[in-house]
Amino acid sequence: MKNESTALTEVQQPNKFQIILEKIGKRNIIIACAVLLIGVAVLMNFILFSGSGKDDGYDGYDQPSGSVSDDANKNDATDVSAYFSATQVSRQRARDEALEVLQAVVENVDATEAMKNEALAEIAVIADEIQKEANIESLITAKGFEACVAVINDDTASIVVKADDLQPAEIAQINAIVYEQAGILPSGVTIIRK
Repeated sequence: MKNESTALTEVQQPNKFQIILEKIGKRNIIIACAVLLIGVAVLMNFILFSGSGKDDGYDGYDQPSGSVSDDANKNDATDVSAYFSATQVSRQRARDEALEVLQAVVENVDATEAMKNEALAEIAVIADEIQKEANIESLITAKGFEACVAVINDDTASIVVKADDLQPAEIAQINAIVYEQAGILPSGVTIIRK
């Protein structure tokens, strides 16, 4: 009889996972996973759009190197314009989704203060990147380029411009604009002709 009562007691006791789940709450775990997924998405974006190399100086500031690519040779004007529009819409949609998830974390009454602060900090980073990208795009188009899309990831930037050819002076102008607006050195800037 002693064995049966011990067995019943063991079954009724929750395991460590259940205790942790009860303390943290299912909703908070889901929110934490959503924030983690956003972090992974930002990391993947950084990996995919990161610059080709890092150095601390301005060597090759106005010279095309491995960080200028040529995609303009087989595109007509319609395809190129559609590319810029689609890229900007896609970027905005991804940002809107990320901001929506982060805003849900901030508004969740069950979220911890640390989670809310982390979400608010991430919202501020995204807002800052949006502003810097918009400034860069406006200033580059003001320099005579017909279209431009800028993507900033921490200390790297990918700049896609509509141009038949890029002269060293134009590369230097783009690098200067990116540095002035985002503080990113030319070694962290990838310029792509479309």
